[in-house]
Amino acid sequence: MVTLTDRQFFLSTFTFSLLLGKSNHDILAYSSSMEKLNTNLYLQNCYIMKENERLRKKAQMLNQENQALLSELKQKLTKNNSSANPSSNPSIPDLNTPPPANDGSSEHPSQ
Repeated sequence: MVTLTDRQFFLSTFTFSLLLGKSNHDILAYSSSMEKLNTNLYLQNCYIMKENERLRKKAQMLNQENQALLSELKQKLTKNNSSANPSSNPSIPDLNTPPPANDGSSEHPSQ
């Protein structure tokens, strides 16, 4: 069973009331224009669905590519971290090493 929303019911009764008293020619012209509009809307909808499917597939492909690149990056970082000497990284000082030798100059200026 087809049910109409309030808006659809209003539009159908409004359209019917507009067509009352009109000639058969006017009614056929209106019906023909509505069929053309419906066909155009249907074709637009088909195009949108096709484009949506194309974009969905492209997004899926890009996501897979991103996942592969992320996995590759993680492998490289893991490899670099496992093979790197901790003292070779200047940005992270090794707190277990003694401080550098003093070259004779005072760290604190005399007052």
